[in-house]
Amino acid sequence: MNISQLETLITISKTMSFRKAGELLNLTQPAVSAQIKSLEEEFKTQLVDRNQPVTLTDRGQVFLTHAEQIVGIVEELKQRLADLEENPQGHIILGTTTSIAIQILPRILSYFQDQFPHIKTSISSMSSSQIYQHVENGLVDVGIGYLIGRSPGMTTSVLYYDTFELVVSPRHPLAQVKSAGIEALGKTPLILLSPDTVGRRFADEVLAKHGIQPQVIMELTSSEEVKRMVELDLGAAVISKQSVTAEVRSGTLKIVPIIELEVTHPVGVITKSGKYVNSAMRQFLSDLKGMPETQFIGSE
Repeated sequence: MNISQLETLITISKTMSFRKAGELLNLTQPAVSAQIKSLEEEFKTQLVDRNQPVTLTDRGQVFLTHAEQIVGIVEELKQRLADLEENPQGHIILGTTTSIAIQILPRILSYFQDQFPHIKTSISSMSSSQIYQHVENGLVDVGIGYLIGRSPGMTTSVLYYDTFELVVSPRHPLAQVKSAGIEALGKTPLILLSPDTVGRRFADEVLAKHGIQPQVIMELTSSEEVKRMVELDLGAAVISKQSVTAEVRSGTLKIVPIIELEVTHPVGVITKSGKYVNSAMRQFLSDLKGMPETQFIGSE
């Protein structure tokens, strides 16, 4: 049984003619007869009395009631699917780092949810390496984090570029200098992110490259925790420039430029290649990728 057969039966009930039904449905009379015959064979009953004028049998009338309901449901389904194109709805699970979740996502989601109130978003904070794992395993729909090289089965798109900087409190001795040499990283106690983060791996690479043995006094899992410790003047930190924009502006933290740290790191969208993209995700990704870089980078 298919929808076309049901529509044919409904049309026959209204026109009381195989010929007229065929004209309305753009079918030949033999094709109309074949569709009705196929229905009758499948349900092992006579649905149409073929005497003139054509009428439905008692069983045909019962069948008609359900056929109209089924066709109505299908039409409603078509309409709902069409509505999704104009009014996307659904649920998106985002995976991102703590600093991005706090510094960037609020202004993005505020705009997005104003435009598309029927789309629900859930946010999970994690390291960039974990974002890749969660996207690959289907635990996260869309990841936003540092792009770590190429990963098979993943699709990425750059949103903006970030750098990692040495930051100190205004009371720290380095706060008084305009810039510092790389050797400063070995002479001051450091508060660093945990080893599984992009920022920490970058800091370790720079330190190793220049033969510097750091004085790591504290390791923390998020940029927010690191910033709070540095504000208390417990040590200096190598941390995302984007994540300290507000603190630098308010004066609770200061960036100490070190030329060896001036390396850009792409931050972008991470999705699983080939994954079905529902209307909510499609709209979110379209809006996100269409935003200018200035939307993500705050001014100091």
